[in-house]
Amino acid sequence: MSEPRVRYEKKEHVAHVTMNRPHVLNAMDRRMHEELAEIWDDVEADDDVRTVVLTGAGTRAFSVGQDLKERALLDEAGTQASTFGSRGQAGHPRLTDRFTLSKPVVARVHGYALGGGFELVLACDLVIASEEAVFGLPEVRLGLIPGAGGVFRLPRQLPQKVAMGHLLTGRRMDAATAFRYGLVNEVVPLDELDRCVAGWTDDLVRAAPLSVRAIKEAAMRSLDIPLEEAFTTSYPWEERRRRSGDAIEGVRAFVEKRDPVWTSR
Repeated sequence: MSEPRVRYEKKEHVAHVTMNRPHVLNAMDRRMHEELAEIWDDVEADDDVRTVVLTGAGTRAFSVGQDLKERALLDEAGTQASTFGSRGQAGHPRLTDRFTLSKPVVARVHGYALGGGFELVLACDLVIASEEAVFGLPEVRLGLIPGAGGVFRLPRQLPQKVAMGHLLTGRRMDAATAFRYGLVNEVVPLDELDRCVAGWTDDLVRAAPLSVRAIKEAAMRSLDIPLEEAFTTSYPWEERRRRSGDAIEGVRAFVEKRDPVWTSR
């Protein structure tokens, strides 16, 4: 059996997900999407996993997006072209339209993050990039669209005119520019990238797991609703958190001047 398209490891509450096709700059084919879907299911189901690091293998790319050679073969076979989202496609729902994933996902980006690779970055909660990272949505130059959420997320995460400039021309963006616009949390030299990512995951692991999940759910679900309605909306993870022993444990540990012991119950 050939090597898996994705490497998946779990260590000390952190899941490491590595797209593993460096010879094609981690282009995503249907098999990779299927493997990723199983991994996201496991991440959500495993309470021992508190956060995820998503990255690409090799030294050249995070991911350049859809495997266009496979797409060309599908076109020749008469397979219907896709549009927005992953319904009816391999690996549905993919991270880009898996809206209920409650664990925070950290993108570790080095090299090219183009097309669907950039759309994966936009779907992550935190982004740490090397100085050599390059972002872009070239679909418009290929007769395609950024259908994995790029056309929707980029105008929400950048000033509108800046987003439209990149969407309509396919122009690329360097790491410094992405940082200036707030698309990434930190930009560091490559030799500091893993240490920087570990600093963020260490902080995420120390946080109360139910609080992290409740905050992510409330923050993301309330983005497109009026503020007054956001306060009165029901958030399942917040209901679980506020009824949990962890909600008492954190305060008790602070008063007793000790580290809290989180049970997620």
